[in-house]
Amino acid sequence: MPSIKVYNARDVDELVLLDVSATDEKREPDYLTISELCDECFVPLTYGGGVTNIEVIRKLLLSGADKVAINTFAYSEPEFIREASARYGSQCIVASIDVKRNDAGNHECFSHCGKKSTGLDPISWAKRLEELGVGEILLTSIERDGSMLGYDTELTKNISTAVSIPVIASGGAGNFEHMLDVIQNGGASAVAAASIFHFTEQTPAEARDYLAKNGIPVRKT
Repeated sequence: MPSIKVYNARDVDELVLLDVSATDEKREPDYLTISELCDECFVPLTYGGGVTNIEVIRKLLLSGADKVAINTFAYSEPEFIREASARYGSQCIVASIDVKRNDAGNHECFSHCGKKSTGLDPISWAKRLEELGVGEILLTSIERDGSMLGYDTELTKNISTAVSIPVIASGGAGNFEHMLDVIQNGGASAVAAASIFHFTEQTPAEARDYLAKNGIPVRKT
């Protein structure tokens, strides 16, 4: 678990672990590995992937996960979100929404790791998920993900103004200015990032310092 230890030392606020192939492969999460990761993790951990019933959520929480992200299964069984939120609390249930533009140039929700069109408008879907009881939305721009060209600020603003729950912007961070932009102009409550920390010398601690110096409230370590 070297990466977990690295992030512990770099002052991240939370970690998000997504097993993007679990649902497609119709398998449950690897609870043993998750438990081992959580033993090394000193910040809240959100897990997503293969979440298709209440028992999976129970096992994930027992394994040490603090929150559970649900994406693909919510499209076919939206009432599952209501059941999960009622059972474990909204603060525990995160809705993961993957978005990209369709052939008509409009934003659309995609499931199955961004491979399957749902035909759903992300604003309407976000509102529906809030109504069903999710506590947060993890919003990922598929087109920006891994590009380090900046978040989709327009998309984030559209969603954040449509709901009253926190929206976490994901996909596209390449520098700290991108983070500041999506918070100030996109209304994001938080930002998720990976490539910027894997492929550059920039660190989460430096990101926190930059945001704080620009008037963004950050957690104190």
